[in-house]
Amino acid sequence: MAVHTSQSVAKAAGDDTVARGRSRGTGNPTPPGRIRRALSTHWYAWTMVAPVVIVIGVIIGYPLVRGIYLSMTDANERNVERSIGVNHIPATYEFVGLDNYTDVLKGSEFLGTLGWTLVWTVSCVAITFGLGMGLANILNRRIAGRSAYRMALILPWAIPGFVSVFAWRFLYNEDRGLLNRILSGSGFDGIPWLNDPTWAKISVIAVNVWLGVPFMMVALLGGLQSIPSEHYEAAEMDGATAWQRFRHITLPGLRPVSTTVILLSTIWTFNMFPVIFLLTGGGPGDATQILVTQAYKFSFEISPRDFALSSTWGVLILVLLMLFAAVYRRVLRTQGDDW
Repeated sequence: MAVHTSQSVAKAAGDDTVARGRSRGTGNPTPPGRIRRALSTHWYAWTMVAPVVIVIGVIIGYPLVRGIYLSMTDANERNVERSIGVNHIPATYEFVGLDNYTDVLKGSEFLGTLGWTLVWTVSCVAITFGLGMGLANILNRRIAGRSAYRMALILPWAIPGFVSVFAWRFLYNEDRGLLNRILSGSGFDGIPWLNDPTWAKISVIAVNVWLGVPFMMVALLGGLQSIPSEHYEAAEMDGATAWQRFRHITLPGLRPVSTTVILLSTIWTFNMFPVIFLLTGGGPGDATQILVTQAYKFSFEISPRDFALSSTWGVLILVLLMLFAAVYRRVLRTQGDDW
């Protein structure tokens, strides 16, 4: 009995040794890794996606890496590589590490511009979402001329953004604008829409809301139409009021759509360069300057053009948006949403 037991133990130990030897390459190869299995199984999908990934890497990846590098230098118009006629002047800028970030974060200009950028973003997104929700609820009902109303409300979205901004700039003209003419005809004084800091901020918010409502309305209208009508009928039979139906059926039913459009609208508004640049140019003074237009100003308007400072602001904008997206995702996950 003892001999038989010792033989069994020896055989088990030998099998274990053979298995380890195979896993080390002395026998059969080890199973392929996760990435290798994915490539071998879905090679066709990876082949189709590869050109897009390469193009995105070239278009976005290189400028991003270049911008991060420039943000750690003292590059400006005077010390970058350039050609003047037949003369080629090499770059003389130097690596300064995180000094640019330290200077920007310690200064008041970035924090002041960030404060207005946050007010601009929150105001535009909140008003746009509220108006879009209201219009979507109205157009989701059976009313006469519903199709015509939808087309009219989508019109600002169909017109190129710069055309809409120039049209609003003409309306805001202090001397010949239609808005001030209406006010003058009603016995009121004209308003310096774009020449007063407070009115200029209100004006740019109004234009951005005008441009953003159609997208919000269409997205929320699609979400409303995906909610089963049986839910409303059952709630109405139970005696629920219109507000209770909106609170307990409409809002939860719109959560998957609303979370996405709020995130997209926040990112777009935070970086809404055309409205500010074309309508006020950041003025009067720097009253309506947001982070992205200020970064553009450093790189293209001031003299000498400060490429390092512009890149620093650009990287900080990217970091802020990434932090917002991460926090937003975490909040949604704590609420039970999978995003």
